[in-house]
Amino acid sequence: MATAKKAPAKKAAAKKAAPAKKVAAKKAPAKKAPAKKVVAKKAPAKKAPAKKVAAKKAPAKKVAAKKAPAKKRTPNAAFMKALTPSAALAAVVGNSALPRTEVVSKLWTYIKKNKLQDAANKRMINADAKLKEIFNKAQVSMFEMAGLIGKHLK
Repeated sequence: MATAKKAPAKKAAAKKAAPAKKVAAKKAPAKKAPAKKVVAKKAPAKKAPAKKVAAKKAPAKKVAAKKAPAKKRTPNAAFMKALTPSAALAAVVGNSALPRTEVVSKLWTYIKKNKLQDAANKRMINADAKLKEIFNKAQVSMFEMAGLIGKHLK
């Protein structure tokens, strides 16, 4: 109630000065409250610039690290060696000699084309008649697939 009585008194005293006083009155309490918070925040603020300096140094090291492996990787010769597929695998991939990586990619195109990937668990591959000869199972995980393919390459 004390604030309600003071406000009309100020308006009656000077209408022009009242808005300026209200703004000043509103700012004064607002300044006092944050001033206490700012004092509490000064200690962490001193630590923050030290962290920023360390943070600025770290990206410079990362940039230098990124530039070094910019050279193009050479593939492993064992993966790029052309291997002839067995008759069962040749029915899916083709008769020509291919590297292991190409065999796997052609097998995946065959699986996607015939929609042999399990709908519930995408990691599992449902084998059709051609793939059953290669896998010797009705369903194989994608991680087992590479090991089973290796038996059909020479």
